[in-house]
Amino acid sequence: MVTSLIEEAERHLAEGFKRGRSGRFQLEAAIQSVHSERAHTGRTDWAAIALFYEQLVHISPALGTRVGYAAAVAEAEGPEAGLAVLESIDRDAVADYQPYWAVRAHLLQKIGKTGQASEAYDRAIGLAEDPAVREFLLQKRG
Repeated sequence: MVTSLIEEAERHLAEGFKRGRSGRFQLEAAIQSVHSERAHTGRTDWAAIALFYEQLVHISPALGTRVGYAAAVAEAEGPEAGLAVLESIDRDAVADYQPYWAVRAHLLQKIGKTGQASEAYDRAIGLAEDPAVREFLLQKRG
């Protein structure tokens, strides 16, 4: 059942892209499509996801989109590249945006900046409203 729904969604997505204009929803669906391919291939094409996010940022430069783009770039090109994308976001805009701090903490931890990572994790933990997210971040912080 799930496979048939994914196949149907893929057909609709392909038809949408054939029209030559991709909008926000098509790009978001394309990102999810690449993620769902992992079930078949065992890998995630992060370069494709980063490309879709880059296009999405041009259409809808919302904070969540920009943080998602940074995370995808980090997976595709390395944590330093992802951090560079995060650094391009206005600090005042992300002061209370928990996903930004969680991604920042994760990337700082990956490059061995443990002190800065701990500070970012503390900020993300303090901003987390969901107890499960808070617990996850506490475990990641170590």
